Amino acid sequence: MSNPDLNEEAGLQESAPLRFFSKLVTGMNATGSCWIVLLMLLINIEAIGRSAFNKPIIGVIEMIEISIVGIVFMQLADSLRQGVLTRSDGLFNQVMGRKPSAGHVMAIVTYGLGAFFMLLVLWGSVPTLVDAWVKDYYIGVEGMFTAPVWPIALIIVFSVTVTMIQFTIMLKDHLVQLRSRV
Repeated sequence: MSNPDLNEEAGLQESAPLRFFSKLVTGMNATGSCWIVLLMLLINIEAIGRSAFNKPIIGVIEMIEISIVGIVFMQLADSLRQGVLTRSDGLFNQVMGRKPSAGHVMAIVTYGLGAFFMLLVLWGSVPTLVDAWVKDYYIGVEGMFTAPVWPIALIIVFSVTVTMIQFTIMLKDHLVQLRSRV
């Protein structure tokens, strides 16, 4: 969740809410991974049913389409926390090695912009969730297979909120480090 190396350097211990949040982020990532395994099983069962028995499972394509979105958002906060979210660390690592204070400032700006971007995504996603719920949006073909859109919209809203909090926590960790250097 927060960077353990930064916390160790600053002599900080995670509070109970931070430990809970860390478990939440890890659980969301694990749920996304399990979801991938279930999709792989579903795809294989559908392929075998289609090929061997001429009995495809209706709606698999739609379930995959909507699941990919949910999986990506569920794993976003943990990717950020683990430092594997797509980014270029070359310059950042050099600056941190030579001028740690400047590196912390870079991290604060980056994580601040990330949190702000998540706020913008949240602002755009909440109306979509409300519309999907109120207007009963669904994916699929009526009479064959339909699935409601609101559960995925809810996952997006929740996951973006969690990711925004993760950005904020990482920003705070670098702020603490910067202050301890001054």
